[in-house]
Amino acid sequence: MVLNKFRLNLKSILAYGALIAFSMPIFLVFLWLVITTFSTRTEGLESLGWTLSNWSFLWKSPFGPKFQSIWIVTLNTFILATVMTTIVVFVSAMSAYALSRMKFAGRKGFLSATLILHAFPSVTLLIPIYFVLRWITKVPIIGQGLPLIGGFGFNTIGGVALVMVAFQLPFGIWIMKGFFDNISWDMERSALIDGASRFQVWWKILMPNIKPGIAALSIFAFISAWNAYIIPFTFTVGRAGKSTVLSVYIQNFMSESVMTEWNMVAAVGLFQLIPVLIFFFFTQEALLNIYGGGAKGGA
Repeated sequence: MVLNKFRLNLKSILAYGALIAFSMPIFLVFLWLVITTFSTRTEGLESLGWTLSNWSFLWKSPFGPKFQSIWIVTLNTFILATVMTTIVVFVSAMSAYALSRMKFAGRKGFLSATLILHAFPSVTLLIPIYFVLRWITKVPIIGQGLPLIGGFGFNTIGGVALVMVAFQLPFGIWIMKGFFDNISWDMERSALIDGASRFQVWWKILMPNIKPGIAALSIFAFISAWNAYIIPFTFTVGRAGKSTVLSVYIQNFMSESVMTEWNMVAAVGLFQLIPVLIFFFFTQEALLNIYGGGAKGGA
């Protein structure tokens, strides 16, 4: 009895020791990042002078009045991430429900196509997408005339969100389909027999049972949009423009003619990381329950 208890304690100690050992490099990187943002210079983890000047971008633009404030850029990034997350989750949930619960012609072909689209490199589609967005720009109101997002054409937050949604949907559909597949048919059949419509079954019965899947997809979509660089950089004009996001804004600190202030770059990077940590903090419980749900469906 005592020997078994000792073995269990030894296993726990070894497990926690391995976890700490593998996590320590990541912890040290974040510790260095925090120290660097409040230092004039650093040697390893040692600060050679403390300062708040690296965070001056919070109350004034370090590039002059023609550049957008960091708060406007943050708002643009938040709107982009929110719009993309909302559309991806909503459309993926509807599409996945149809693919999981209904039999129709071309279903397997559609599933195969979504898998291929997810594996397709987005860089090869940037030029044709540019012409599509330029065409959408000419459409009245929808192209360039909507509040907050600007529209769905070129050089608008909505246009960037539209492109990112298109690339994220195949991944979202496959994730959500897996969750719908793991829900028993019994509840759905009972509701349909009682006279509920397909939409009511989807919204009131199945959606509450896949909250872990919704949380997981929301986190992946939000982080993907928040950290996106290639698509916002390609489909917005100028790093000081009204549609600039944080990932593009950071590039302003890097120049071939002026020495880069790496401490301020680290501060902006840490500032960009904070909302992601907050978002993850409030959704981690649902994400950790990702394997919860109903029994395997019978059909």
